[in-house]
Amino acid sequence: MASYFDKGKQVKNIGVLVFARVVKLLANVTKLASYGFHYAFPDKRFTIPERASPWWPSSRPSKVPRIIWQTNFTDKATLPVYLNYLFNRLMAPGFEYRFMITEAREAYIRENYSPEILAAYSRLQVGAAQADFWRVLVLQKHGGVYMDIDGHAVWPLARIVKPGMDELYITTRRGEISNYFIASKPANPHIVRIGEAILANIEEATEKNIFELTGPGVFNKVLPRDEVPTACYRTTCNQGNFTNEYFQYIDKPQGKWTRQQHRVDVVRKREAAE
Repeated sequence: MASYFDKGKQVKNIGVLVFARVVKLLANVTKLASYGFHYAFPDKRFTIPERASPWWPSSRPSKVPRIIWQTNFTDKATLPVYLNYLFNRLMAPGFEYRFMITEAREAYIRENYSPEILAAYSRLQVGAAQADFWRVLVLQKHGGVYMDIDGHAVWPLARIVKPGMDELYITTRRGEISNYFIASKPANPHIVRIGEAILANIEEATEKNIFELTGPGVFNKVLPRDEVPTACYRTTCNQGNFTNEYFQYIDKPQGKWTRQQHRVDVVRKREAAE
């Protein structure tokens, strides 16, 4: 019996991988075509909604709320970023969609968390670090599925994040946990611990690398790998197929955080923040 189910799982994984390959091919075709589109229409942008209802609501209970969370510095997206958003909606028709820009993230934390956490968040001077902290805080309070703005599910999201799951984390090619996809129930103790570790890192302000300060490095240090469920990115969520750095930061002169963190202090000195 066990071998039967193992074989069935292998067949399913092969199906997911084949589907993911097809999606990657088609996504890259649209990305290539988008260069021509934005050459012809350089100022054309598409608005990502702050909130959108599920296309087909599900009445089936789920420990991880059926909400997709995303954030970006602007809600005015280029065609590839917007197509990425639409594809996620297609892959998660039973999920509500919630999106916040930079200013909305700060307002959310101000309304939902203590002055201490808001003060720590306000010391972060790079948008990526702010987004790292925000995603943990929003999942801690509400739960749901967080995906980076360039990330997309490679299989129907309801089949990836099953109703009985408390949480799910994604692993990279190197087997490390990443934070560009996170699924969690509200008040998840693991997410709470990650938030506390990020807060401590900001207070200490000794780490200059965003990856270790607020990003995946924190997840890999805090999470007990043998106790939390993980899934390979290949069968869960991919990045950079529909869009790329050029289309994501076309309206942001500062560029990507990987360069920005070398030009400014990621954590503002406490005196300056106050």
